[in-house]
This record gives sequence, structure tokens and C-alpha cells, in this order.
Amino acid sequence: MNLPMRINFDEKDYTYLILTKGITKLTTEIHINLNDKEYQLVYNSKGDWDAVDATVNDHPGLLKAIGRNIKLRYRL
Repeated sequence: MNLPMRINFDEKDYTYLILTKGITKLTTEIHINLNDKEYQLVYNSKGDWDAVDATVNDHPGLLKAIGRNIKLRYRL
């Protein structure tokens, strides 16, 4: 069972779940659930996490912030 993680972005609180098990420094993609919608975050060459197939309505800034939050949490 995954515990919900929280992030504050643009003065709003969001809760998301990390669906990927066993995250290590070699992990290049992470699946998350945000607002009952699944997203795939992929590690790019710049060292950031980007959402695959995300649209403007999916708040790409929020997804990048979640990627940074996961990176700090798991020391990636």
C-alpha cells in the first residue's frame, strides 16, 4: 500500500501516490497517480523529470514540481 504524498504548488495543496515500486538511482521512469489520473514521469538528459504525454491542462509545472519532490525524497 502506498502512502499519499503531499506537495504545495501555486499556493494549493495536492496529494499524489507513487505507483512505481523499488525506486533507486538507476530508475528512469516513475508512475504516479494525481487526482485519479495516472502519469508517467521520465528522467531527461538535463536531470529533470518530465511527464510523458502531458497536456497544458495537466499542469506540466505541477508535474515537474512532483518530479523534483520525488528526486529529493529518494535522493536520486
